[in-house]
Amino acid sequence: MARVALVTGGTRGIGAGISKALKAAGYQVAASYAGNDAAAETFKAATGIPVYKWDVSSFDACAEGVKKVEAELGPVEILVNNAGITRDGAFHKMTLEQWNAVINTNLGSLFNMTRQVIEGMRARKFGRIINISSVNGQKGQFGQVNYSAAKAGDIGFTKALALENARGGITVNAICPGYINTEMVQAVPKDVLDKAILPLIPVNRLGEPEEIARAVVFLAADESGFVTGSTLSINGGQYMI
Repeated sequence: MARVALVTGGTRGIGAGISKALKAAGYQVAASYAGNDAAAETFKAATGIPVYKWDVSSFDACAEGVKKVEAELGPVEILVNNAGITRDGAFHKMTLEQWNAVINTNLGSLFNMTRQVIEGMRARKFGRIINISSVNGQKGQFGQVNYSAAKAGDIGFTKALALENARGGITVNAICPGYINTEMVQAVPKDVLDKAILPLIPVNRLGEPEEIARAVVFLAADESGFVTGSTLSINGGQYMI
């Protein structure tokens, strides 16, 4: 029976690419989303992947959502924590709402989601947890103190959880995408993209969601059990560590 993979923020952008790639690799995929019903229904109709709506910043909503997924599809054995938001602004003008919204969604969701599945993974002696961080969590970014802090926290979460579960057949890894060709990046004015972003990327182009998705499929595989606590940078050479 196919392993069940749950992708948060899995109906648009990078998440949609991940969901589709995991399905193509033979997994039974569930995609969660927060609020865009029209996009979710379009995605479901196009892919046949079931979609589930809940707010990943709410622990109780995550508990209910995962319970529903597992009742319908089976135990979650691959969790991809991909959901994220931005509320950009210079720190000296940043509001508490902007800070809390990003920290709770981009970092708090890793606890809210992973806590729902970790005990089952430990009992079954198998699990794959893949956290989608960001290049800006590695290098920082002007106007994104909240986002950079959350995404850096994702990396620390990954390393510590990997240590705790390494002997139990559970791997925990992070992926840090650079600028990816999604709706969010496409909304950037072309002159800004051409003059301020692309010159910083040595390969001189945006990444594609499918390029992130291929890495997720690799990390999700049974055969990737020796890879844990790792941070994989996929940014076209923009930031090398």
